[in-house]
Amino acid sequence: MPKGALTSYLDVAQVVLYAFWIFFAGLVFYLRREDRREGYPLESEVHGGLKGWDWLFVPSPKTFLLADGSTVLAPRPHEGPVGPLKAVKLEPWPGAPIVPTATDDSRLADGVGPGAYALRAERPDLTWEGKTRIVPMRVAEEFTVAAEDPDPRGMSVYGADGVVAGTVTEIWVDRGESLPRYYEMELEGARDRTVLIPVTFADVQRFSRHKKIVVEALLARQFAGVPQHRDPDSITLREEERVIAYYGAGTLYATDRRQEPLL
Repeated sequence: MPKGALTSYLDVAQVVLYAFWIFFAGLVFYLRREDRREGYPLESEVHGGLKGWDWLFVPSPKTFLLADGSTVLAPRPHEGPVGPLKAVKLEPWPGAPIVPTATDDSRLADGVGPGAYALRAERPDLTWEGKTRIVPMRVAEEFTVAAEDPDPRGMSVYGADGVVAGTVTEIWVDRGESLPRYYEMELEGARDRTVLIPVTFADVQRFSRHKKIVVEALLARQFAGVPQHRDPDSITLREEERVIAYYGAGTLYATDRRQEPLL
């Protein structure tokens, strides 16, 4: 047999196929291991504490360098639940749904179900140029409302109950994406206080008899509980999470009927 004549006694195609299978299995294992850097170790549904460290399926902590020069460790093996869960399980078995313990409007801010939020950084999001990304148009003076679109400023905002909640006074824009993110609303009966409404929860009814904005997620009285942002001209990542989560909670907990089955 000539030297190096592997193909005469070895099925090269089969060897390559087996090598590909081994490589692909290793790739899948690596990717599934890496995606456990956030949210792990899991919390036990039986005793409530963190489950033991899984050395095989959960990767060892790695330090990541962020764009602003700061670092973050992931996963964080000693980071547990943040405060008590303001909810109870409907049934004792693992995977059973949970319901808020509060029965009044305060449950919208308890971080349960569609109102859950992540504890993101307490700093505003920035553009590549280092500018604050989400700001009101009184700050981002280079932005204007397109002539073919309705200007929501001055429109009344109605809750799901058909009651006026306030009036839009300003638009907050995303400098990075060049689109509106929030409407700033002055509360009805409290002219010195404003709250933010995510654009995705606001239905601008431009063709109605009286131009208005309807927010089906909340009742009119519940807008007073929208989490506040400290700086009137910017909003931090965590404040964004809490504001959006409040409206998300309203889709299920604004009224008791929303938690009941349709049939």
